[in-house]
Amino acid sequence: MDEVQSGGAPPIAAAPAANRWLITLAVTVGTLMGAIDTSIVNVALPHIQSSLGVTITEATWISTAYLIALVIIMPLTAWLAGVFGRKRTYMFCLGLFLVASFFCGNAATFSWLVIFRALQGIGAGALQPTEQAILRETFPLEEQGMAMALYGIAVMIGPAIGPSLGGWLTENISWRWIFFINIPIGIAGMLMVWRFVHDPPYLVRKRVRVDYVGIALLAVGLATLQTVLEQGQTNDWFSSSLIVALSVVAAVCLTGFVWWELRTLAPAVDLRLLKIPSFLAGTSIGGVLGLSLFSGMFLLPLFMQTLLGYTALQSGMALIPRTLAMMAMMPVVGVLFNRLGARKMVASGLLVAAYAGWMMSHFTTQTSLAQLIIPQIVQGVGFSLIFVALSTSSLALVPREKMTNATGMYNLVRQLGGSFGVAIFATLLEKRSQTLHAQFVVYANPYNPAFQQRIQALQTFYTHAGADVYTAHQRALATVDGIIQQQAAVLSFERLFIISVFLLALCVPMVLTLRDRVTRG
Repeated sequence: MDEVQSGGAPPIAAAPAANRWLITLAVTVGTLMGAIDTSIVNVALPHIQSSLGVTITEATWISTAYLIALVIIMPLTAWLAGVFGRKRTYMFCLGLFLVASFFCGNAATFSWLVIFRALQGIGAGALQPTEQAILRETFPLEEQGMAMALYGIAVMIGPAIGPSLGGWLTENISWRWIFFINIPIGIAGMLMVWRFVHDPPYLVRKRVRVDYVGIALLAVGLATLQTVLEQGQTNDWFSSSLIVALSVVAAVCLTGFVWWELRTLAPAVDLRLLKIPSFLAGTSIGGVLGLSLFSGMFLLPLFMQTLLGYTALQSGMALIPRTLAMMAMMPVVGVLFNRLGARKMVASGLLVAAYAGWMMSHFTTQTSLAQLIIPQIVQGVGFSLIFVALSTSSLALVPREKMTNATGMYNLVRQLGGSFGVAIFATLLEKRSQTLHAQFVVYANPYNPAFQQRIQALQTFYTHAGADVYTAHQRALATVDGIIQQQAAVLSFERLFIISVFLLALCVPMVLTLRDRVTRG
């Protein structure tokens, strides 16, 4: 008889072996598309902006609307599955995602595009938690590591390839095809889910009391929190009365949500699962992993475009080696899990990913393409080690009837970690650059011989190029200021990469609370 080592959740029944890979392929299609769409739009925003006649600030709502809807639905997936059936919920959400994709591609106005992106996010929100739960039930205990490796390929690689794919489609066809491409692939996925995926007996549809209060508090709290994270930088954070008001609403609603869910008899989200130490630790580390992954995908393209002169497409292509490293490592670490256990793998992955961050902290304006690629490959290996073992261990003691609830919370925390990471790092990058620029400008004064020599040399250069004395002097000052800004930016990126190292290192002690192995007794 199968059991989790030292007790815990009852064994998860495996589907017939002949169907495992068909089930895996069926549910992975939707998850991969949903994951890709979290980032595929970002590189197309300038094209959408000019096409629909909106400002770049307004255009960011195309991404914000999607993410708000996504994070609201994720924790409600288990409740929806309990009311409507998990297969029906998955197919409806995937169908909604495809219909919304069609209308996004055909949107004639900006307002309609934002509305359809929100609908797309609602559809995508249920896909990741549902796949993770299905794979946990489809594969036997000794293959749980491989199951989470397959899930990880979709969840971690999707956001990584999104910018590259979006850049290619936008530059070679049209920005509208970043939405249209979902349709034929998604229809194939729906047909496979309809044919091969079935709800287990313990997930029969049932009449449940609707937790209107919990759902309302969760929806408003997450919507306002995600809006603050996505729009805070644009509105200068708490100097904006709107951001302050939204932050207060988010804090009140989410605090009220936790209080209500812990006291109601039929909660929409079962927060009591966080009493399981391994699930709590794994979910917390997953949040830091999301922060590191998404902030890295934000920082690296920005570094390449602003300091190395890469185009959006070139910077997206430069991120592919990390994606390839994760793809190559996922099956390997899925096999290694049964031999090494979760603690060794997660701890090793955290240290490897931290080392990659330390390598990135040495980037300069002279960094070559090879020097950009090597740390990303190292980071891809580290993330793969973390993700597979973390996903498997976190859910090891979760009762199978609570699996969809647990996967919803797990994915929500990782997604919010990414949103927090991008918001915090974007703010720190701007503030740090401004601070360093102000410090360096102090040395640009007439009493500094080095400054005077540089100004004289540049002024002579511009004079020989045909400029008059006044114009040459102004250009020399502008050039020096540009150099100062550039160096301030380089040092700011260095500081942020070091912070990411520190955050990953802080997670290492938490590894001790993870469930080490899932074994056959």
